Amino acid sequence: MARSITLRRVGGSVGTTLPTERVDRLDLAAGDQVLAIETERGILLTPYTEELEAEVAATRRAAKRYRAALHELAK
Repeated sequence: MARSITLRRVGGSVGTTLPTERVDRLDLAAGDQVLAIETERGILLTPYTEELEAEVAATRRAAKRYRAALHELAK
C-alpha cells in the first residue's frame, strides 16, 4: 500500500512519522529500530534484527569482492 509521507526537519536531521495503522500492522512501537536500505527503487524500511544486519553486511562484502564479476554478469 503506497502512501505519501512528509519529511520534516528534526534538529540537524530530517525525519518523518509513520501512520498509526502502518505501525500497528508492522508491529512497531516508539523506540524500535528499523534498517533503512537504499535500493534501486527507493528506500526500504524493515524491522531491525541482528541477523538481517549481518546478512546485509555479508552481501556488501561479497558485492565488493566480486564487483568485476558482477559487472560482467550485468552486461
